[in-house]
Amino acid sequence: MGIRKLGYLVLLFFFASCGNGKSKKKDVSGLQETEKPGVRVENKVSEQKVNVYFGDELFTSYIYPDNIMKPCLWPITTSEGTEITRKYPLKTVAGERADHPHHIGMWMNYGDVNGIDYWGHSEATPEERKPFSGVIRHQEVVEAHAKDAQGTIRVRTHWEAQGRTQIKEEIELQFIDQGRIRIIDWISILTAQEDILFKDTKEGMFAIRLSRELELPSDDPLTLTDTHGNPETIKVINNDAVSGDYLSSEGIRGEDVWGTRAKWMKLFGNYKEGKVAVVILDHKENPGYPAYWHARGYGLFAINPLGQNVFSEGKETMDLSLKKGESVRFAFRTLVCSGEISDEEINALGMEFSGLY
Repeated sequence: MGIRKLGYLVLLFFFASCGNGKSKKKDVSGLQETEKPGVRVENKVSEQKVNVYFGDELFTSYIYPDNIMKPCLWPITTSEGTEITRKYPLKTVAGERADHPHHIGMWMNYGDVNGIDYWGHSEATPEERKPFSGVIRHQEVVEAHAKDAQGTIRVRTHWEAQGRTQIKEEIELQFIDQGRIRIIDWISILTAQEDILFKDTKEGMFAIRLSRELELPSDDPLTLTDTHGNPETIKVINNDAVSGDYLSSEGIRGEDVWGTRAKWMKLFGNYKEGKVAVVILDHKENPGYPAYWHARGYGLFAINPLGQNVFSEGKETMDLSLKKGESVRFAFRTLVCSGEISDEEINALGMEFSGLY
């Protein structure tokens, strides 16, 4: 199964109209807008990352340091320079949640592959759990280039556990600059190196861990990092900067979206003086479409095509089996928007996405 080559997209003005946020850049229009610097991709092998620049600004980096248990995209920023991904545990800042250290940036993995947990593994995994925890190891950057308003990264990884490679993975990442909408297309082909069972579990599959500002307000006690980066339990919660909310393609709002099926999910809120929206779209050819959503109020924003039993309260099950040598493909599109984005825009970009790959 191959990945179709994504050609250069010419979408000039319609989707660039997204958003009402105030730009930190001088407003330009017409010919001046088309003359802005394009996308740039830099492979930094010695730093174990590939940087993606939109103009002169870092949009995101594909990173694979030895101390995290899977490659991921981190950080991710909007066209206004707003960093939407949580910094913990890779950076120390005050006021972030100090939980789930395996939630880093944007990633794809799963919680039960022949009994091996790839989802929950981190440096904090207890010793007794490590034999049952897997690591996705970056192998090589196959391609890293950019043309005009689009960048491409292709990599190979191995899903490794108990001294063997269970899965070989090919990842294609496309980065598309549409002004205030920044697009990430993540297409992954998983090829079994042994008979594989993706056992139905809620712990998966494609996810982003977001900044505190995009959490849903809650008065429950929580553990935040203090000014020295140490965990500190807070009982009286300050939600002044917290304004996140979910909206699904089916019209469901707030934390009620958890455990529901949807073609896409939007998380939106205020970030300082501007509005931010992050949208994940399922692909029509993905197994389990439309997927269930493992979307939590505390900043975990995840879609899980294979986890159905818990979400459906036992009415459905999705155990995906691959024989040795067989492959399965997953594709997800993420929109990172400065300002607002309408359902009509999301639906149009979703139709385009499912037609490209």
